[in-house]
Amino acid sequence: MRFARMAAIGISLAAGAIGALLLPGSAGAAHAKKDGTAESDAQGFLASLPAELRATASFPFESPQRLEWYFVPRERLGVPLLKLDDTQAELLGPLLATALSPEGLLEARGVMKHENILRKIETAAGIDATRRDPGLYYTSVFGTPGGAAPWGWRFEGHHLSLNVTQLPGQPPVVAPLFIGANPAKVPSGAQAGFRLLGQEEDLGRALITLLPEDRRARAMLNDTAFPDIVTGNDPKVRPLALEGLAAADMNADEQRALRRLIELYTGRVNPASAKDLLARIDRAGFGKVRFGWAGSVEPGQKHYYRVHGPTLLIEYDNTQNDANHIHTVYRDLERDFGGDALRQHLAAAHLSSR
Repeated sequence: MRFARMAAIGISLAAGAIGALLLPGSAGAAHAKKDGTAESDAQGFLASLPAELRATASFPFESPQRLEWYFVPRERLGVPLLKLDDTQAELLGPLLATALSPEGLLEARGVMKHENILRKIETAAGIDATRRDPGLYYTSVFGTPGGAAPWGWRFEGHHLSLNVTQLPGQPPVVAPLFIGANPAKVPSGAQAGFRLLGQEEDLGRALITLLPEDRRARAMLNDTAFPDIVTGNDPKVRPLALEGLAAADMNADEQRALRRLIELYTGRVNPASAKDLLARIDRAGFGKVRFGWAGSVEPGQKHYYRVHGPTLLIEYDNTQNDANHIHTVYRDLERDFGGDALRQHLAAAHLSSR
């Protein structure tokens, strides 16, 4: 039964029937895009739950817990996959598809599948790996889906934190969005050599190695890689100096490489949200976006990079487990958890009610 539930949102080791429908170009993905909305999908999911689980999954939109996100194994808010039956788990697939692109869905699915791989690795090393479980991914809904009021939802577990704020009449705000991989490269077994976040590593290294010596020196933030993403799980990104090499100081090839890297991260979310992210980056000035690197540029060595501009912050590190453990996060400096757009919406609603 457990693996049937995992398959319902596409995370079994072999794609299950519903999981396969969520893959790019499939009937399920098309259905989610054409017919479903986040509101109706969230309403359907909540309605499918018995009263006890519905209460466990539901929180006020104003709850401070909406801003408390984590990417390490721990107790979490919401309802875990382990407590859902097959039908309830199937209803999550379309909801995830309202926030993520097909590529983002594949990465999210890969993170959860990786728990099985990590469990085998740690068990073989004599480590208690019971916490490595694809069923320990939790769904929480904040506020009431639909209507004129903002609401939000989160899907979260080890190495995956998908935080979505829904504002009436606007694309969903999908941020913060954290995706990690341990192991970054599977060392052995049937999937030996598989790299869950290979593009994130390769495109970042391609950019730093493309830079000539003088511009590379300006991009270097530190000789030693930072041990983790610098901003951690801050609800609001702390003030962070704009460091590194500005896009305005890059040549055309280097700017294209930076753009490809940014689009890899924005491409994880649904097309409407991705279009909004890129448009705001350009309005604020693409030339102001900075790229910074810390640590070695050699494959297999500890490294970190950052893409930081007026509207966005991307952090990536690969330092733990002998540089075989990746963390990535996309922060929207204007709209994390709704941010400026939420404040504007609430102000407009207050004025109209007077």
